[in-house]
Amino acid sequence: MDRGVYDIEVSSGDGMSISHVTYAIDGVDYVKFGVSEGSAPVMERVTVKWKCSAVDVHGMWRPGAERSRQLPADWSGGVKCDISKLAPVACFFSPLGMNRLTLALSDTLNRVTVSAGINEEGGVLCCSFTLFDDPVPFIQNYEAVVRLDCREIPYFDALHEVSVWWANQEEPRITIPTAAREPVYSTWYSMHQGVSASLIERQAGLAKSLGCEVIIVDDGWQTDDMSRGYAYCGDWEVAKVKIPNMASHVANVHSLGMKYVLWYSVPFVGVHSKAWSKFQDKLLGRIERLGAGVVDPRFREVREYLVQMYEQAITQWDIDGLKLDFIDTFAQFPDAEQVTGAGRDIDTVPRAVHALLSEIVTRLRKHKPDLLIEFRQNYVGPMMRMYANMFRAADCPYDALENRVRTVNIRLISGDTPTHSDMLMWNPAETAETAALQFINVLFSVPQISVELDAIPASHLEMLTFWTHFWREHRDVLLGGHLRPTHPEVLFPLITASTPEKSLTVTYSNLIIVWESGTLPGTVVLVNGTQRDEIVVDVRGVSLDGEITIRDCRGTFIDQTVQSLPQGLHRIMIPPSGVLILKQMRENCGHSQARAVL
Repeated sequence: MDRGVYDIEVSSGDGMSISHVTYAIDGVDYVKFGVSEGSAPVMERVTVKWKCSAVDVHGMWRPGAERSRQLPADWSGGVKCDISKLAPVACFFSPLGMNRLTLALSDTLNRVTVSAGINEEGGVLCCSFTLFDDPVPFIQNYEAVVRLDCREIPYFDALHEVSVWWANQEEPRITIPTAAREPVYSTWYSMHQGVSASLIERQAGLAKSLGCEVIIVDDGWQTDDMSRGYAYCGDWEVAKVKIPNMASHVANVHSLGMKYVLWYSVPFVGVHSKAWSKFQDKLLGRIERLGAGVVDPRFREVREYLVQMYEQAITQWDIDGLKLDFIDTFAQFPDAEQVTGAGRDIDTVPRAVHALLSEIVTRLRKHKPDLLIEFRQNYVGPMMRMYANMFRAADCPYDALENRVRTVNIRLISGDTPTHSDMLMWNPAETAETAALQFINVLFSVPQISVELDAIPASHLEMLTFWTHFWREHRDVLLGGHLRPTHPEVLFPLITASTPEKSLTVTYSNLIIVWESGTLPGTVVLVNGTQRDEIVVDVRGVSLDGEITIRDCRGTFIDQTVQSLPQGLHRIMIPPSGVLILKQMRENCGHSQARAVL
């Protein structure tokens, strides 16, 4: 079976009439399927499945897999996703990181099971999308499209094109203000629930001098309880002992030149909140270990309560945005376990989440057109780009590698929606070179910082200041350049982003960096994301001529020379967590990028 030759089958129950058509555009295959009529009041299960070649398949990328690139067996079950959890896409790649099959579904609202794996008997890929396992009222003239791409292109380009395909189908996305692409200070890891107006304002001032433009005040502002959990969530009244006057406090932060974003755990109503008695009969379910219930957004009363709570915060306290947490928790309660009707005005949870988020954005942007909204992995799928302008990696404190993997995974399918790192923190006893790895591993995302800036060693503060300013200086290429995260099977040990003017490469492992002279842009930046004191560069073609500047992890000037690097291997001494910048002579410049040899 040749790659790109699919044995496609589209099926549903006897109570629905379903048809499909296949076609190709620019080397990509599409399966358009639709339901025209049905005798049942609900949608019956619809499955699109196919087989194709597994030759030269080395691993699989999918949202939410984090470090795993495992090739699953076809019997291992699928992954469920909907508007508030993951995304219906997967990518099989070769040992050289080339696309072998990228599959995606146009319906990113309704719950779907994505299955893709190796058939043991035939050594082929068996894949499917299955919709409407849970009861959904009959949708007249329902249509969706499966996209199948087996072109010989890098896997990251194949995934990027899926994000563009999705974006062309969705409604207009929320505005992305400048502040969404600015470094952030977060209170979560540094303070947890022990926030106070004075502590927040102190850290905000220090963060501003560091280069941060936004502060996110996380859990703790709404309760005097310090035991964690969410038993006191739901009323969203300011804890007066911690913040006596919220409006004045926000104004103080604004006077520093900082934007103020406030945390809310959207679905949770705690058992000790005043709102519990109002909503305990309007829950999708309870999570006992958290001391909270998950409200059912299918009730108009629930949606209005949440929206007006956020609207009140915007209008009364003049905050600049919201960190809306735990939206993916809605997806933990399948519709099959719930009763419809009984006062619910929307039939399915995914559609109710869609309605809730639409109302939040519509009403709040009337007061704040440049509203900041942060969503956290794994509710960072394609439809969420309509509601959020900051996608953050899921919690991975102190784990620099995991932070790198999670931020890259988000970026691969999120288009121009800014990806934010999980908050950076580390032990103050670390060396500055080791602490710098926390920052270096998330260079291709917007950094969020969460250490006590007046409690870390001076060397750490120097390091943090240097890397924050370095990130802002090169933000054009780090966020806006063509992203090439190589070797996904070993978790992106070398990543390059480039524009016609600049190339920036970070190596996180002991690799040989290939520079092809005559094709590199005028400015070439190389970051040593290891604890070694040298990088090996293989110059191919004619010599590279230009000015080379080297700095250490604190920005201290190490060396600056005008050099000619002839063809061949070169050991270049760069301090651990240091950086090299090559400014080429104009006639040698091109538009390509560095690559690595493992």
